Amino acid sequence: MVRRLSSDLWVASYLRQCRLNGSFGYLAKRGATDAGAIFVKIVEPDGSVNLYGPAPQSEFLNSPNEDDFSGEDSRIFELVLVSTEEQIEARLSSEKNFDPDIWVVEVENATGNHALRLVE
Repeated sequence: MVRRLSSDLWVASYLRQCRLNGSFGYLAKRGATDAGAIFVKIVEPDGSVNLYGPAPQSEFLNSPNEDDFSGEDSRIFELVLVSTEEQIEARLSSEKNFDPDIWVVEVENATGNHALRLVE
């Protein structure tokens, strides 16, 4: 079984990857160090705003190929909302009320590559 990276280490690594890909990313809200859920708000080159959140574990824990997630951190995201900045902020506010330990990362995705592993 692969040990999951702590949330703070995953976020630091992701922000570094964003910089390497030519995107600007920053931490908008720090959550629980070890296991806070991570939400990523991405502003696309066309100005649209996408919110990604943790994919339900059922989406990948019962993968037909168990090797899909061995040897690497298994954080997988799903598209939660494509909307206006205001609606995404309202959704994040709701998430914060439900779980105050969430992380929020914001990325200006100039290259069109957000580098998140998405549920298929």
